[in-house]
Amino acid sequence: MTNDLPRRLTEHCNNIKNGNKTFASKYNLEFLVYYEKFTWVQQAIAREKEIKGWRREKKLNLIRSFNENFEFLNDVFVKS
Repeated sequence: MTNDLPRRLTEHCNNIKNGNKTFASKYNLEFLVYYEKFTWVQQAIAREKEIKGWRREKKLNLIRSFNENFEFLNDVFVKS
């Protein structure tokens, strides 16, 4: 959850490049394939917790419903 997606994506990429010990770097996560927007922080946190509790297949189906071909969306938010 973030209020500044471009900044957060940049941080993830920098953590991977710098070898920082984060969840993203541990799993080499640098590409965005899914996101949701919320007006209220509490709703975003609740949704994140809900999704984290799902099995992998349900998460993959959610991503496919939003981004069928798993295209990388980083360039939509981060301009190099």
